[in-house]
Amino acid sequence: MELLHFDGQIWRPPYEANSQLLQVTSGCTWRKCKFCSLYHGTDFRMSPMSEIEADLDVICRYQPEARRVFLTGANPFALSYGRLFRIAELIRRRLPWCESVGMFARITDIRPKTVDELRNLRHLRIDNVSIGTETGDDSVLARMNKGYTSSDIVEQCLKLEEAGIKYNLVYMTGLAGMGGCVAGAMRTAEVFNRLHPYIINIVSLTVFEQSELYAELRAGLFHEASERERLIELRTLIERLTVSATVLGNTVSNILPVVGFLPADKARLLGEIDEAIGKWDEDDMRRYREGIVSL
Repeated sequence: MELLHFDGQIWRPPYEANSQLLQVTSGCTWRKCKFCSLYHGTDFRMSPMSEIEADLDVICRYQPEARRVFLTGANPFALSYGRLFRIAELIRRRLPWCESVGMFARITDIRPKTVDELRNLRHLRIDNVSIGTETGDDSVLARMNKGYTSSDIVEQCLKLEEAGIKYNLVYMTGLAGMGGCVAGAMRTAEVFNRLHPYIINIVSLTVFEQSELYAELRAGLFHEASERERLIELRTLIERLTVSATVLGNTVSNILPVVGFLPADKARLLGEIDEAIGKWDEDDMRRYREGIVSL
């Protein structure tokens, strides 16, 4: 059996389920977000070009007509422009049917690349990135040690837009903690409304013991928002969004799955959230959250 060079934790968004995965990095360049446990124990590593070429050999034999490739690792977009260019050229040459290449990115990964460089990557079919923004609230970004501000989010995403690269933004309910969620949703809507995300991916904070936030929770330095407060937060965000985008909130972390297109499905989504707020029991929702063992 021919195996691809995967190591560490392998994550991909739900909407990449049909994509061919190709490892070009493992781990995360940042590893400082207080809430994150996804890449616990894995140091950042760039895959040698020899591994990437060997994996493409295997993919060519088993999936020669792959139309979409998703590059794995927490934030492969951190790779230099030159290295991404070379990888994209390899994919284009070895998989001529491939129409699109995507990956995860941090906001800080975009900053070193010029708009012209981004355009060149777009011409080589790197046309979509998923960004874990989590929130547009500067106080929460700072507290969770994301390493950038809301103005950075706007500035760098506008560069992607200018270059023709689509992007998906992640929003995490509950991240502001007890009492701060609604204000966080309002501030995030203001940020997102200045942009044109392709997908807004909704997740909900689930604190695992491998994270720094878990220690703060145990020490009484962070107080989790109730599930009802998170639903109200989600309602606030969707109600205030004026963008045209797909909303995907159907991961295991979401008590209430929400899927739709804005603005067409806004009334339906708000109705579903209102029904859950009015009928669902807090203790039952909390038991669901505590039963999540992995994302």
